[in-house]
Amino acid sequence: MSTEPNTRPADLAPAPDRPPRLVVSLCTYNEAENLDPLVRAVRKYAPHADVLVIDDNSPDGTGRVADRLVAEMPGVHVIHRAGKLGLGTAAVESMKFAVRHGYDYILNLDADFSHPPRFIPDLLAGMGEHDVMIGSRYVPGGGIDSAMYDAKRKLMSWGINTYARLLLGLPSKDNSGSFRCYRVSRLAELDLDGIKSRGYSFLEEVLYLCRRVGCRIGETPIVFEDRRAGASKINTAEVVRALEVIARLGISRPFRRRPATRNDRSAVRA
Repeated sequence: MSTEPNTRPADLAPAPDRPPRLVVSLCTYNEAENLDPLVRAVRKYAPHADVLVIDDNSPDGTGRVADRLVAEMPGVHVIHRAGKLGLGTAAVESMKFAVRHGYDYILNLDADFSHPPRFIPDLLAGMGEHDVMIGSRYVPGGGIDSAMYDAKRKLMSWGINTYARLLLGLPSKDNSGSFRCYRVSRLAELDLDGIKSRGYSFLEEVLYLCRRVGCRIGETPIVFEDRRAGASKINTAEVVRALEVIARLGISRPFRRRPATRNDRSAVRA
């Protein structure tokens, strides 16, 4: 359950001779220490961007930080949700917000600084030729600069990305990272209500659906870094669920004869 965003309607009015309208989405749960400096860093690298925070009633007060930023900074918006409902549902909510308010692009990054905002201009530069741009760890120039990523976790990350690429026919190498920019007009073609992944499996599912409606997918190198504060939310159960969703989508793939759109509600349940 969600509420209408805490926002300033006047900030959404288009300006003449403007760059493409961009909203940067941050899906948060217990990111109070990171949120303020991250929003300011986003504005440093994308001064024209609006920022949308979707907070799942974080016990650490992240929602209150977001409300303060709304009051202090034009173009910052927040949606407060009743509880921890999952990354997938938060990402879908942000996409619906972007469609509803007529943005050109929506760019998502994790709210813990593991996706450095300095790479935002590179993702935006790629949108001239693509409908989805991925900040990729697995193309030349990309990588993982993280003491938390031991050999086992790196192997697991590589494995799930290869698994998704092979089963779903994706051209991209980094399919499990959420540092992405989407063309909103193409997202409007999808059946967003039909996306059933609630957790991290959303990342593979939405790429699969974008690919099916003909989106041009590109990648630009980024370096994944350690979070600055707080604890990671991903766990083994999330990985297992992602593998299950990818398998179901892969099994159903040969039987799909038309793109998955708003009229196609056959997405796999996570």
